[in-house]
Amino acid sequence: MSSKSISRTASSSVSANVVSSMLTVRTPGAGFVDLTGEIAKFVTEIGAREGALTVFIRHTSASLTIQENADPSVLVDLMTVLDRLAPQDFGWTHDTEGPDDMPAHVRTLLTATSLQVPVLSGDMALGTWQAIYLIEHRRRPHVREVVLQFVGETA
Repeated sequence: MSSKSISRTASSSVSANVVSSMLTVRTPGAGFVDLTGEIAKFVTEIGAREGALTVFIRHTSASLTIQENADPSVLVDLMTVLDRLAPQDFGWTHDTEGPDDMPAHVRTLLTATSLQVPVLSGDMALGTWQAIYLIEHRRRPHVREVVLQFVGETA
């Protein structure tokens, strides 16, 4: 590969501050909850300039993802895939908390409990069609806690 086919912006360095907060999310049951707006408010309110934002969910039966936000059918298809990969009627051994609990753990294993998003010039560096979602893997509504932690330069 030619060196002309890859380019990079100039490096920048910052003094690091650490700012944390907790989101409490009441989910409606299985499905996606868009957290992007609330997370963007956090980034703005703390005056984040340059750094890294970690988003971490404190649960094992719900997870996080960055996915397309333009066409809602993407989220429907993703739920269908998760249903096929971790079906509720599989005959799971762990069923103490209900038949949807073990499949929820598997779905969390397949997705993520934490995400890292760069913050550049005060904004999350998400792509045009990207959003940050909490994925509730249980049928019933739940209260979920999501930790937000920014490390970097603030205004």
